[in-house]
Amino acid sequence: MFEVFGWKKRDWDFVGARYIAFAFSGVMLAVGLVAIIQLVRGQAKLGIDFAGGLSMNILMEKQVPLDDIRKAFASGGLRDAEIQQIQGVAGQHLLIKLRTVGQDKEVHQLLLGLAQGATVTVEGVTEVGPSVGAKLREQAAYAIFWALVLITIYIWWRFEYRFGVAAAIATAHDVVVMIGFTWLTGKDFTMLIVTAILTLAGYSLTDTVVVFDRIRENLRLMHRQDFNTIVNKSINEILSRTFVTSLTVLIPLIAIIAYGSQVTFDFATVLAAGVCIGTYSSWFVASPILVEWEHRKRLRMEALAKAQQQPLKKF
Repeated sequence: MFEVFGWKKRDWDFVGARYIAFAFSGVMLAVGLVAIIQLVRGQAKLGIDFAGGLSMNILMEKQVPLDDIRKAFASGGLRDAEIQQIQGVAGQHLLIKLRTVGQDKEVHQLLLGLAQGATVTVEGVTEVGPSVGAKLREQAAYAIFWALVLITIYIWWRFEYRFGVAAAIATAHDVVVMIGFTWLTGKDFTMLIVTAILTLAGYSLTDTVVVFDRIRENLRLMHRQDFNTIVNKSINEILSRTFVTSLTVLIPLIAIIAYGSQVTFDFATVLAAGVCIGTYSSWFVASPILVEWEHRKRLRMEALAKAQQQPLKKF
């Protein structure tokens, strides 16, 4: 694959760059932790799924440009309204979300004015109270937590305990970084964003398993080699595969970002950034954690052997 871009097959030192990667990840994790604190304090931008609000399904007989609708809402004091058009239905079907309940009548009257005598039908109104939003936040946190626990158990069963811990840390790294990315880019935290983050966790795990599988295979074939050499060789051997996989996923996501609706834009943007972070973590986080684990294990064994060789002191 890399020959297509003019890159020759070479042995890149991923393990040697692990401390630079750890520093970079540390910065991203710091941003993510700040975002989590802001979420807990309620200072981040929360969608109505988590903060509460009003959701309306509107069917308009007359087609009105979305830009005109948004301008009318802004001039009418409803600047925070999220207006989305649903394709594939007769007329103009709108999904409108407001952060304040009890404004359904104002929305209806405003749309009647834009329709200029055409029919405007309110097909459904859903109110989400603050208590429901708090419950959903709690459930989202539990979903992410149990996903990480089950990932650790699965990798532990599939490989070894150290592989499971490394995979769980890398996946938690990706989740925290993506929460930070969502907060930093000013996107609303919604159930759709949580779905994107959990999807990312699954993608990142799959990428990490591919790397770990090659490391385990090379541990049997190259058992006389240094552990750092084995990890480096394993990452370089699957580099083309993971690159092509990530590129294949990114191409449709970029198309959705360029031509999709506002709903799919945020979802696809978070997923696209997550694919990049997941690929990065499998190369520079998960595998280097194994290297550090092995390095510290060897230091403990050497210290123990040295202590056993020392003669007992006489008193």
